[in-house]
Amino acid sequence: MAKLSQEELLEQFESLTLIELSEFVKAFEEKFDVTAAAAVAAAPVGPVAAAEAVEEQDEFDVILTGAGEKKIQVIKVVRELTSLGLKEAKDLVDGAPKPVLEKVAKEAAEKAAESLKGAGASVEVK
Repeated sequence: MAKLSQEELLEQFESLTLIELSEFVKAFEEKFDVTAAAAVAAAPVGPVAAAEAVEEQDEFDVILTGAGEKKIQVIKVVRELTSLGLKEAKDLVDGAPKPVLEKVAKEAAEKAAESLKGAGASVEVK
């Protein structure tokens, strides 16, 4: 039997239906005592994985870490950014560090952080 190249094997697999391909994978796993899912589950580790995670992040949290000296101004900004009432906004500011906005777009998170910093608060964007 002649040895098939990768391209020839791929051409053969292209002609199979999904059911036939699924049956082939099961037979391959049994014959060679391997699991096809294990190869798919492998993920990059270390700095490469961390860099990919940072690039893919599209939701950010704006966390109030401190109210600063102008607490009333910070409460006003928190009320503008959220739909909280006066008491809830005051409780949030008093209970810092607490998230003000969660899972928002990068632009919205940066804008909210700037508004809070402008009012005298200390803020983190994660």
